[in-house]
Amino acid sequence: MPNLSLGCDFAVIGAGIAGASVAAELAASGRVVLIEQESQPGYHTTGRSAAVYAPIYGPQPIRALTRASLGFFRTPPQGFAAQNLLTPIAAAFVAREDQRASLDAMEHELADASTLTRIGAEDLRARLPLMRDGYAIGALWDNGTSEIDVAALHQGYLRRFKASGGTLLTRAPVTALEKAGGGWRIEAGTSEVTARIVINAAGAWADEVGSLAGAECIGLVPKRRSALMIAAPQGCDVHGLPLVVDVDEQFYLKPDAGKLLVSPANEDPEPPCDVQPDEMDIAICVDRIERAFDVSVRRIENSWAGLRSFVADKCPVVGFSRQVESFYWLAGQGGYGIQSAPALGQLAAAEVTGQGIPAHIEAENLKPDSIRPWREGIGA
Repeated sequence: MPNLSLGCDFAVIGAGIAGASVAAELAASGRVVLIEQESQPGYHTTGRSAAVYAPIYGPQPIRALTRASLGFFRTPPQGFAAQNLLTPIAAAFVAREDQRASLDAMEHELADASTLTRIGAEDLRARLPLMRDGYAIGALWDNGTSEIDVAALHQGYLRRFKASGGTLLTRAPVTALEKAGGGWRIEAGTSEVTARIVINAAGAWADEVGSLAGAECIGLVPKRRSALMIAAPQGCDVHGLPLVVDVDEQFYLKPDAGKLLVSPANEDPEPPCDVQPDEMDIAICVDRIERAFDVSVRRIENSWAGLRSFVADKCPVVGFSRQVESFYWLAGQGGYGIQSAPALGQLAAAEVTGQGIPAHIEAENLKPDSIRPWREGIGA
């Protein structure tokens, strides 16, 4: 028998950034229970993200949702955060000679981006002296990118949720999810929750939660990405460095508190788990960074990994299930979940409460059919 029984209007499964944002938005419209399997919210992907706000990054639906999130990032609700959520940083998408076609394709796809400029090797070298001479033929240089204070964003949503009367359950893995009395009965740890509507924001575990509910399989694949913290070269002004991303996403380098955060930008399939960096990830990362930059990695100061969960087309899965009533998907955000969280939370809350897509999201030309759980090309 459960130790605690709770009734609510909306049960949100997963307290990472997706769950926290939609729970905070919903808490003004009814009773909300936010269910988290770990001892603290954001233990997995959200807590391990080195996220940036990059409206040119990701597939078309993500770019639209990211643009629609800018107003929230710039002007969050009163008291949401004690500091700015965004800190501007330049970004360079660099290409070798053998990647020229990829650079051309990216420039063509993002031709409407007013913040983006193509620069040649000489200009890139002047702006980024840390890059090895002769490595790159040029880059797309973006002035519309910002670093996101992920912790402040996540904690702001959780505070807002609790201030609106929401209930957070931790150490509460969902083990049963069944229709009952026109709603749902959920076994979560030692608690039983009844709810009118379930929102599945369970990250890497979203397909498993969907299976418990009898919903469609979306074919979600969690993929490991590793990151390392290394010392900057002697005399290097880290503060002035841009975010540097290989045009084919074979690595990235970002200044971070006087050091360098680097990654091989890997996407290795993993089952849902408390993922750890693989030794091969680390070796590949060091090799790629040393080839591209005048950097000698003598010591790894810290390393970690996170799971970025994708469906086949790498677009998020957002909307009510067609297979089971009152079950809403908010999954498959991949590596874009932080930068698009404000708009995704607002969109999901509006739809769950029976409203249309918010006007500021429609204005960014989001195509709703491109993110629905029943679209072609996803599932298993």
